[in-house]
Amino acid sequence: MAEQPRADRAAMTEEEIRASWVGEPRPLAGRIVLADYDPAWPERYRREAGRVRAALGGRALLLEHVGSTAVPGLAAKPIVDVVLEVADPADERAWLPALEAAGYVLVIREPDWYQHRVLKGPDTDVNLHVFPRGCPEVQRMLAFRDHLRANRADRELYERTKRELAGRDWKYVQNYADAKTAVVEEIVARAREAAAGR
Repeated sequence: MAEQPRADRAAMTEEEIRASWVGEPRPLAGRIVLADYDPAWPERYRREAGRVRAALGGRALLLEHVGSTAVPGLAAKPIVDVVLEVADPADERAWLPALEAAGYVLVIREPDWYQHRVLKGPDTDVNLHVFPRGCPEVQRMLAFRDHLRANRADRELYERTKRELAGRDWKYVQNYADAKTAVVEEIVARAREAAAGR
């Protein structure tokens, strides 16, 4: 299967969600909870980044704070998203045991989407997203983050969308994430236009 950006893929079905989870997927126990921006989130990222670097050393090719908790002033689920690039996520023996020894737990494996993996943090609410070196999805995530940091109108649009969607009932967090795709891609397109104009 050719690797596609999330925007070019249909919302994940229950079967696809179940197939990507290591073990049973975790249904939501209620509605999505958004918290106002917390200035402690960047410090939480720095702590996790230090832990990942200590575990992997030079195998951590890129490490960045992404997602809404990386955008000052933006409400977010209080879960810090960290993106990590390694040489080859499919070669789990080269990087996963060191992270597991540091307390991380592999929860998602998506071999058909840039070899994406997600690990949960040992003692804090963190999603560690693992992709290969030079992955286009990582560049997309960074462009989205940087644009939201610089563009108040799009930051406010994204927050309004998230708050509206958080008021609905979803079985899985992935369903909520899929519902945000249209507005995310609209903002990513503007981020790319702005970058091209510089």
